[in-house]
Amino acid sequence: MNYKKIMLAGSAAGIVHIIFGTLTCGWLFKGIYLIEPTNVWKFTGQSGFSGSQIAIMTIGNIVIGVILAGAYAWLKGGIPGAGIKKGLNYGLALWLVGTLPGMFSTYMFMTVATAVVIYWIVIGLVNYLILGVIIAKIYKENKDVQAGK
Repeated sequence: MNYKKIMLAGSAAGIVHIIFGTLTCGWLFKGIYLIEPTNVWKFTGQSGFSGSQIAIMTIGNIVIGVILAGAYAWLKGGIPGAGIKKGLNYGLALWLVGTLPGMFSTYMFMTVATAVVIYWIVIGLVNYLILGVIIAKIYKENKDVQAGK
């Protein structure tokens, strides 16, 4: 495993995840969080995030990105495709095992609007496809290195 590439790909994925979430959940589709019940959200859009919340979100997303990149490095030989297709397949696999089970549980056991759960399912797919491509592109091995040259 190339730990330098894992850290680079993971950090890039974490930063893109933050930007994507800010653009979608914090701006473009923020109205989804006004659907009742709204008392389930820690952040309402009125108060803003505190400095410590921003720090935790940033560090947490980068750590998650590094974990996703490490998993990619570990599993890459078994992921079908090459280049962008490999990244899309990895992103799809993450969504299938990560987002769908969690969203099913959220829908079944939590008081969250159905529209929010549907939104999270769709936005999760787009997000994981993007992150998968970023990780695959950054982690791409040099063919000479793979051939042992």
